[in-house]
Amino acid sequence: MVSTTPMLLFLSSAGVRRAVGGFGPSVATAFLNAPTSTVMPMATRQQQPLSTRFMSTGAPAEEKTEEEKAAIKAQREARKAEKERKKAEKAAKKAAKAAAEEAANRIDDVTYLSVSEQDSYEPMGDMSVVMSRSRSGREFVNVGDIGGSDDAKYGPGETVWLRGRLNSIRVKGGSCFLVLRQNSFDTVQACFFKDKENPEQSAKMIKYLKTLTIESMVDLQGTVTTADVRSASIQDAELVIKRIHAVSKADAMLPFLVEDAARSEKEVEESQDTDRPFPRLGQELRLDNRWLDLRAPANNAIMRVQSAICQLFREYLYSQGFVEIHTPKLIAGESESGAGVFTTDYFGTTACLAQSPQLYKQMAISSDLDRVFEIGPVFRAENSNTRRHLCEFTGLDLEMSINEHYMETLEVVHTMFKHIFENLETRWAKELEVIRTQYESEPVTFTDEPCVLHWPEAMEILKEKGFDMGDELGDLTGAQELALGAAVKEKYGTDFFMLDKYPSNIRPFYTMPDPADARFSNSYDMFIRGQEICSGAQRCHDPELVTDIINQKGIEIGDGLKTYIESFRHGVSPHAGAGIGLERVVFLYLGLDNVRKASMFPRDPNRCAP
Repeated sequence: MVSTTPMLLFLSSAGVRRAVGGFGPSVATAFLNAPTSTVMPMATRQQQPLSTRFMSTGAPAEEKTEEEKAAIKAQREARKAEKERKKAEKAAKKAAKAAAEEAANRIDDVTYLSVSEQDSYEPMGDMSVVMSRSRSGREFVNVGDIGGSDDAKYGPGETVWLRGRLNSIRVKGGSCFLVLRQNSFDTVQACFFKDKENPEQSAKMIKYLKTLTIESMVDLQGTVTTADVRSASIQDAELVIKRIHAVSKADAMLPFLVEDAARSEKEVEESQDTDRPFPRLGQELRLDNRWLDLRAPANNAIMRVQSAICQLFREYLYSQGFVEIHTPKLIAGESESGAGVFTTDYFGTTACLAQSPQLYKQMAISSDLDRVFEIGPVFRAENSNTRRHLCEFTGLDLEMSINEHYMETLEVVHTMFKHIFENLETRWAKELEVIRTQYESEPVTFTDEPCVLHWPEAMEILKEKGFDMGDELGDLTGAQELALGAAVKEKYGTDFFMLDKYPSNIRPFYTMPDPADARFSNSYDMFIRGQEICSGAQRCHDPELVTDIINQKGIEIGDGLKTYIESFRHGVSPHAGAGIGLERVVFLYLGLDNVRKASMFPRDPNRCAP
């Protein structure tokens, strides 16, 4: 008989107690109190399955039939399938709920095809890319036509559509205030407040408004209401937002803020000692992102003034019987002696980019177009990195037949500039006011009749100012021009004047010599605030004389000059003209510190993009 002592010791171990305890107290008691005759040897017990060793307390269990086993298995699988079904059903309900919530909160793009279908469109959401799908029938208005008074074109109670740029936006809680900008100048405030009767739609609108970025283009429909507003140019009205759609979203991170680009240098400087100094925007950063820089009201207005000067230039010359011409910009040789030239391959030969329309203006006179003008590009390959030089600028050129004296031309040009100066201050007063808010300047002063200094008088003025003028046959330096301008302003009370009789050796080959002294010429420059804006002369129309001058200057007579001289051999009227730099006029009239501010996309020795 096998002793029970080893078995009791075995069952006393923690592991076996846990195992036996797992089958319940009755099984454990039955096992421990079993007669010694039923206790099997250790080796035999270890060969039996654990469930058999601890649960077989009497007769062995009957073997299940295959049918019973199959039934048990089927029941088990059915329970499992039911469990999976309930789990899937729960997941489906959860997904459906999430989808419903997502659909309720999702802000889809809006394809706005017709005002008659507007009620079927969400009142918020990005506009689908405008691809000329339809003419919707919406009528967009100008911000400047909105007002809080009854005599405003669009006054209180009227619902209007606007398209503009998001100038600023502030969303807080259930409210939003934004400012919409048009044409860089006109701004209007719009607002939205949570609607307690439609909280879900209001929450969705607030959510969408939070996604809008500064400088984005948006379409906004709103109702005009009276208001006291200080953050916009329209100060007696605002719009209550009904619908808003982004037409073109701007990046959230911009190279700089238009607000910063619009600050004056004085304002930036004064902020440097405060706890919130305004950033200084360097010229290169501005020019690298010129389209953004031009959104600043003053910079945008400068481009409008540039356009205005061209308009007034044309306007006056048309009234004086001038004809606008368009001359080649690819030419066979240099058009300006002494000026750098850009060359390019022209089907195996070398061509130049025109440094001026000079030769062709004169040939136009030979064509019996007695008074001509042109507005076009001028190219100068001069490695000048100054604040007043460009490698490409816009030339305002004119040429006219004269009867006896080049003063006939000076009188026309003087009256033309008077027309420009006077009309800028009246017809473009709004633009000038915006510009002078950021860039301080005073209107240009001018005389009723031409103020013309002769070269000898200018030399005497400059010598009195302490300049060494040498043999008085050299060109003026920038400092000398500024000093002369200051002296003329003091003596004659004008910012705009002319200086004639320049030395022949510093003028182009086509300049007519002074009949009294060949060392000088019938040439002239014009100045604003002591800086040159225009150069001109009576032209040398005699073919033999101009050929002699060309030879004296050591210039090779190529194909371009041959045809130019040939046009004089067929008979030509005496003539004179002038070439004006558009950007120089804008730059100096507005008192800017750099000519690049007067050029839309300036070209200088270090910049050929954007």
